[in-house]
Amino acid sequence: MLHQSTKDKIEALQKQYFKLAKGNEKLLKEIAVAEIPEMVYNSNAIENSTLTLEDTEKILGGGELVRKVNIREIYEAKNLAKITETLLQKQSHKLSVQLILDLHKTLLTHIDDSIAGRFRKAKEWVRIGNHLGANPAFVNDLMQELVSKYNKDKAAYFLDKIAHFHAEFETIHPFADGNGRLGRVLINLQLMNLGLPPIIIQNKSKRTEYYPLFTNYPVTMKFDGFTRLFAFLLMEALHKRITLFTAKKIIPLALWASQNGVKSNVAANKAKRQTIPAFRLREKWVIDDNYKP
Repeated sequence: MLHQSTKDKIEALQKQYFKLAKGNEKLLKEIAVAEIPEMVYNSNAIENSTLTLEDTEKILGGGELVRKVNIREIYEAKNLAKITETLLQKQSHKLSVQLILDLHKTLLTHIDDSIAGRFRKAKEWVRIGNHLGANPAFVNDLMQELVSKYNKDKAAYFLDKIAHFHAEFETIHPFADGNGRLGRVLINLQLMNLGLPPIIIQNKSKRTEYYPLFTNYPVTMKFDGFTRLFAFLLMEALHKRITLFTAKKIIPLALWASQNGVKSNVAANKAKRQTIPAFRLREKWVIDDNYKP
């Protein structure tokens, strides 16, 4: 569970964001589109893609890579970007099993068309480390139940709902491939359906902040770690947009820290905990030049 103070902070940022967003929908879309390469890079890197951020930018921009890479990785980048672009075309995409299947088909097209757009079946078991995905015989029913529960639950805090869905989705592991990437797409679909910006789960901290949550969930059924992670990332996404709307100049966090007599490691920790309005651009923390601690 999130502390009420964190919920209050998110609510305050939401109100500020929604106020600034009115009449600026086109700019907000441009910000989201500009984030696609970074979003695609991080999500694929979490799944051990060898593509760098620069590689991803070249692929999505139609450029040529200076080194040889697996063709699969190129399609992974293009397909994931296509999904994100599609979601940005509409204000809302009602979560449904069919939508999940359609997104998966796009994700795996030209990668493995034999499993694209369908759940695991028959003897298609999957293992992720020491975890076995759900019995293929029950995957369809489990997904129907998960989506129905998410859509019907009107009482739970929105980040708790998204966190629980993500933990269950990845535990079920409904597809033979693409579960991680699609699961992160669904987080952003759920956020955008609420009028909120997408988040970027960072590859650099996957082993300390993201992966351990999956290890604990099946044996504890506690998903509050996911809620906290998504809360910090959402605050970062909101801070980014609010700052882009209001700041005269944005500078590296390290420079801001030196100008304000703050130790760099302290500033970085504050940024990570979102107690200052910092955000990441190309994996580097930045902040409003005029922000005063």
